[in-house]
Amino acid sequence: MANLKIFLSSTCYDLGVVRSQLRNFLISVGYEPVLSEYSDILFDPRLHTHTSCVQEVINCDMNVLIIGSRFGGTAIPKALELVDVDKIKEMSAAPNFAEDKSILSVTQLEVLHAIESGIPIFTFVDSGVLHDHLTYEKNKHKPILKEIEFPHIDKQETAVYIFEFINFLRLRAENNSIIEFSKLDDIEIHLKKQWSALFQRLLFEQRTKENETRRIDYIANQIADIKTAIVTSISSAELKETAKGAIKFRMLIDFIYALGVKPEPININELLNSDIEWSDLLLTFKVVEIRLDSTGSIQHKVILLRDDNTYYRASMPLASISKLSVRWNEFRQLSSEVKSAIINAVIDNLDARPMAWTRYVDEPYTDVVPLVEKEDDNDIPF
Repeated sequence: MANLKIFLSSTCYDLGVVRSQLRNFLISVGYEPVLSEYSDILFDPRLHTHTSCVQEVINCDMNVLIIGSRFGGTAIPKALELVDVDKIKEMSAAPNFAEDKSILSVTQLEVLHAIESGIPIFTFVDSGVLHDHLTYEKNKHKPILKEIEFPHIDKQETAVYIFEFINFLRLRAENNSIIEFSKLDDIEIHLKKQWSALFQRLLFEQRTKENETRRIDYIANQIADIKTAIVTSISSAELKETAKGAIKFRMLIDFIYALGVKPEPININELLNSDIEWSDLLLTFKVVEIRLDSTGSIQHKVILLRDDNTYYRASMPLASISKLSVRWNEFRQLSSEVKSAIINAVIDNLDARPMAWTRYVDEPYTDVVPLVEKEDDNDIPF
């Protein structure tokens, strides 16, 4: 069985003892540490060592970053080509990081490549460096900054690059935890707790997902049986098309009606019979942004944020919202007569359905995270 591979990113000269002891710790818990000085990285003779180090990152499962007093060697241009720095900079609110991309250290480039590859990063900063960083933050816009000497930084001309890298990490939208350390025990204790808690959460989510999958499969099978029973029992071609449309567009109409319940009264029938774009339809309900819910709820997955910072919470994956937009484009192409028949068929049964997929919450939503691109397409049956 393959061991978990942990890539250790840091400068070697000043942190050699910490790296060595941390390597022993990782081995003791059954993981495979990857450190350049222990020949854990393939230094391909055809490549520069910087390139080899950056390439090795994606072969690992986690990255442990230690920031100390030294900036380290500046990465060669060939290694820089491995990472889309401009794209990664957009993942953080730090405005001054990597203004000059040619001044990035090998350690920094390793971490950026890990971020680019979606590899979790556990960041530790020497307590003295973190103290100097606080001084830098308080004086960074003052002319006196050039006169300040940071006692825990080895080369003063590299201080700004170290501090802005810390800013980049701490101002990321996710995976932005930075832990102060003054001794190796601080790192070991934190990693033990974090990895144990992460494993516990993964086990919990696996159990919950299995229960959700069973529930969804049950509902999907019921819906499939109802579809078959309804359609096969109708002899009229016109009624049969209406029944098929009611099944196909049921969730779309449910969703739009749920948005129209609160807070402002909206003529839903008129809206459903309109020919507006999906984006304009959402603006009718003052929805300006769609985000993933970060509150930890299992069922409530998507937040539709309104311009007044109140929101709708939808019990469906993000991909289902995209499916609804496709359904809307199909629905708006139907004739008025067919639309009305389908709407009436769905609305007549609206109150009888026990589950509401979307509800309005009349309070500010502050705990938000960025929208992500991929979700499971099969969570909610259509």
